[in-house]
Amino acid sequence: MARTPDLGYIERRIGQSAPVVIDPAGFRRRAAVAAILRRRDDDTDVLFIKRSQRPGDIFSAQMAFPGGHWEQGDEDLCATAIRETHEEIGLDLSRHGRLLGHLDFMDVTPVGRHEPMLIAPYLFALQGELPALRFSHEVAAVHWGSIRSMLDGQAQIHREMPVAGGRASYPGFEVDGEIVWGFTYQMVRGFLRILG
Repeated sequence: MARTPDLGYIERRIGQSAPVVIDPAGFRRRAAVAAILRRRDDDTDVLFIKRSQRPGDIFSAQMAFPGGHWEQGDEDLCATAIRETHEEIGLDLSRHGRLLGHLDFMDVTPVGRHEPMLIAPYLFALQGELPALRFSHEVAAVHWGSIRSMLDGQAQIHREMPVAGGRASYPGFEVDGEIVWGFTYQMVRGFLRILG
């Protein structure tokens, strides 16, 4: 099995890419997420959160990157990703992360919503040892997914998911028995395409 690209290679590929940028000024609803990478043995992992089970939350119990909505005090969407990561899991990316760049910005309309939302995914490399994490009420757990198993197809699955009062089959990546699907899956696929 081939070695997973290391953080140096990933940073070079991100630097050579030309990700889609969408002007946030055209959106009343804006959000940003942090895809956090760490090197482990001969693999590279990416951090996912499992959201808490919350009635009325359309993303309840789903796997996602830490992140959330832009607020007035945020300098930009990268600052949103950093703030939200600290609030959700207690990881201060300004101290324990290094910004590698960003992936394609996404113009999405979540199921059950009628207003488009901008999502900006930022890519960080974990610096040093992972500090103790503190979960907010929005987060049930953290899982690390293997980039190698996603690149070589081992993690690729299809699973029936509940949507809009019914069920439909969706592609995703299996991480610790959970499924990464939907918008987060699309972000990961975009990242894997950059890696070639």
